[in-house]
Amino acid sequence: MVSSTHWLASAAAQAVLERGGNAFDAAVAGAFVLHVVEPHLNGPGGDLVALVTTDAGPRVLMGQGPAPAGATIEHYRAAGLDLVPGAGALAAVAPGAVDAWLLLLAERGTWELADVLAFAVHYARHGHPAVARIGMTVAAVADLFTEHWPTSAAQWMPDGRPPADGEVIRNEAWARTLDRLVEAGAEATTREARIEAARAAFASGFVAAAVEEFSAVPHRHSGGGEHAGVITAADMGAFRASLEEPCSAVFRGRTVVKTGPWGQGPVLLQTLAILDGFDDERLDPSTELGAHTILEALKLALADRDAWYGEAAAGDAELLAHLLSPEYAAQRRALITERASAGDEPGEIPGRTPHRPPRLTPDEFADSHPEPDEASAGEPTVARFGRTRGDTCHLDVVDRDGNMIAATPSGGWLQSNPTIPELGFCLGTRLQMTWLDEGSPAALRPGARPRTTLTPTMLLDADGRPEAVLGSPGGDQQDQWQLLYLLRTLVGGYSPQQAIDAPMLHTTAMVGSFWPRTVEPYGAVVEDRLGDDVIAGLERRGHRITRAGDWSLGRMCVAGREPDTGVLYAAANPRGAQGYATGR
Repeated sequence: MVSSTHWLASAAAQAVLERGGNAFDAAVAGAFVLHVVEPHLNGPGGDLVALVTTDAGPRVLMGQGPAPAGATIEHYRAAGLDLVPGAGALAAVAPGAVDAWLLLLAERGTWELADVLAFAVHYARHGHPAVARIGMTVAAVADLFTEHWPTSAAQWMPDGRPPADGEVIRNEAWARTLDRLVEAGAEATTREARIEAARAAFASGFVAAAVEEFSAVPHRHSGGGEHAGVITAADMGAFRASLEEPCSAVFRGRTVVKTGPWGQGPVLLQTLAILDGFDDERLDPSTELGAHTILEALKLALADRDAWYGEAAAGDAELLAHLLSPEYAAQRRALITERASAGDEPGEIPGRTPHRPPRLTPDEFADSHPEPDEASAGEPTVARFGRTRGDTCHLDVVDRDGNMIAATPSGGWLQSNPTIPELGFCLGTRLQMTWLDEGSPAALRPGARPRTTLTPTMLLDADGRPEAVLGSPGGDQQDQWQLLYLLRTLVGGYSPQQAIDAPMLHTTAMVGSFWPRTVEPYGAVVEDRLGDDVIAGLERRGHRITRAGDWSLGRMCVAGREPDTGVLYAAANPRGAQGYATGR
């Protein structure tokens, strides 16, 4: 079974499964197709976080590149910046997605690299029909491309205009790059050695050299400044993807598996721990009481994220144990009242001082930063008014043997950095999630990973057997929307597709992870289908509601296997008519 955010990726992954490949072969094939068909949502210069099954238990496939050696707070302050830009090479980390996918293929897959990449090469070289959102994204930054990023205009506006809905688009430069990665291993004598040669060509060979040369040329960044990047070939060569231990918590008999606090994964675990102390009637997102309770629990967990999470927390077992303890969850739960909170209160941890990032509203930021922002396409997550401007991608695969992977690739969007013409892709902007403040656990530090929003989920049954993999694009909303899915399936008894289709909502009261890092105290975004009575009740409780339309929030994917019967299942998001689940 396969579920992903684009039908061509799902079809490619399913084709691999039909031809005898395992879940990991299929996921790599589908992921490289996502680079091609959703270039406004992810790219080869971006990032990857996944959860995979192994013989030793679930592991995190860590494809989040770190800050370059030259990315110091002093350098950015000297450039007149008080935030890492949302677009431009100063926001770039070492690309992690390609290396992570190749590591997975080498260690857990069975197919040859050339065969896995053939789907992506075909669509890049011969073309694919552009989804409408690609053209809309290009249109939003068309002036930036034509005036400041000419290489991006050449790739994405070859006829001087954005691509139309359904127009066939190509990326010959990326097809050639993939061919060269395969050719790098032509003389190797084993499958693994051929893949390793491709990893080296990307991280230390022709790709890294082109990245360093191109990013060193000053170009327009978000906020209007002209800057050169600091990323070098040495930074790329120093990064290696890895398989890491996850963290987890038990909720309603299932073990929920997430990344550690170097990402935002524990937000879901903390929220579930808070909600676990309430009766089931308070856990229904479709009711006024349930929606209010859920929003308030999310605000508490997200305030802790902004105070405590980051690379500095990655090895802090004591901190994580405290945040996930029943005692701490009870303390946080007691703060939920009948009224909406502003979402600005992290919890207290003995002997520690929480980091309190600036909490500027969008209007306050605009008043203090009057510079033009035409390049401000950080992760294009959900806009203030709720309408999706794009997000990220997601891919879930389960095979006949019970192998599973939940993968959230992102970054390297076509609007994040100028296109490197000889490679056919651009760098990412994940560094915008760091703070230019030494006191933050998510501070900008050379060699440190930014606190990524990429946060897939795996579920284990009561006996510890992998049961399901799921995830969603959406930046700060990823765990929020996954929470609604889990509550509806594990508590409400919904089927996977019913849970995905049900009305979604999320809070915007936390500090945004993306430039310009603003906050909307008391804010909540809801689908209108939640109902006038429920929405009015939330407003009476003090929530500042934004109606986003009937089918506008959430892009959930899920795939699973019933451990006792071996029956497989999958579901996908209907919003945007783009996600697709398939299998047999």
